[in-house]
Amino acid sequence: MSMRTEIETTLQKAFDPSHLEVQDDSDSHIGHAGHDGGGESHFNVVIRSEAFKGMNRVAQHRAVHKALGDIVPRIHALALDIGA
Repeated sequence: MSMRTEIETTLQKAFDPSHLEVQDDSDSHIGHAGHDGGGESHFNVVIRSEAFKGMNRVAQHRAVHKALGDIVPRIHALALDIGA
């Protein structure tokens, strides 16, 4: 399973989002730190879910990181755009 698919599947199960986009942005970072040439190192995630309602931004980010668990240490960068 690709890292992108793993992220999508995990977030779908954890938050039942109304909107979810996971973009592998690794190619934009060729030559930068954390890019090993293999890709699947930099991701942009846009997620909207009622599960985030009432949470502040820090709590939302913590919830996503907790849900992703052991995925986070295996990637170099994760940009999050979160909302209810």
